[in-house]
Amino acid sequence: MPARKYRQALEEQYSRFHRRRYVHPDPLEFLYACDDPADREIVALVASSLAYGRVAQILVSVRRVLDRLGESPAKYLRDTTPARMRTDLADIKHRWTTGGDIAAMLAGARRTVRRHGSLGACLAGAIAPGDATVLPGLAGLVGELTHFAPAASLLPDPARGSACKRLHLMLRWLVRRDRVDPGGWERHVRPGMLIVPVDVHMHRIARAMGLTIRKAGDGRAAAEITRAFAALHPDDPVRYDFSLTRMGIHPDVDTAGFLNK
Repeated sequence: MPARKYRQALEEQYSRFHRRRYVHPDPLEFLYACDDPADREIVALVASSLAYGRVAQILVSVRRVLDRLGESPAKYLRDTTPARMRTDLADIKHRWTTGGDIAAMLAGARRTVRRHGSLGACLAGAIAPGDATVLPGLAGLVGELTHFAPAASLLPDPARGSACKRLHLMLRWLVRRDRVDPGGWERHVRPGMLIVPVDVHMHRIARAMGLTIRKAGDGRAAAEITRAFAALHPDDPVRYDFSLTRMGIHPDVDTAGFLNK
């Protein structure tokens, strides 16, 4: 497998950059303030769903939404009607996402938590014993969240071939637990079932490494990249996601130097 050629370089990259000091600027940082997993999963949903565009604007938009949800986003969902959510978020806009889109997603989250106990439990309930990846569970969760108010721009359907980068990013944050990813869903999903979140940076790096030949960073590319990394770490195929995507974000992370090792 092509990934084996880069095993040492990948481990060096991981050892050096898989640290909290390299998180900022990244919407992941909002999860660190949440001690309660019930709050953390709602913050992760908001932060990941808005993780598109310029990172500076992402952080501003996520902060504005979370400020409206108060100290406990989980309590806000329990106590707030969908109509009130629309009012509370009416003036928020993140690129083409409106406050109404975010309110609809949160109303779906409210309904899902009421039915299943948590978003994580909903995801786990949609995973069958023989499922090799988290995709069936993710499709089930998205189906619940969008049951009454579809929001394709925020919550793409995994069955339609999208890489679903933001959703897989949320899963990485919540399923893995280490010095970067805070966890919270460890009992619901095994890290080995995760799919690599494929954005422009990851797609470019993976193509340069020969992990995929697909020109589009779509769901099939994500599956190929995940299989390549799983050859090194079958129990944790997204292990290198954070450290590799620091390339292009932090000036001291050298893409060319990594690929030439």
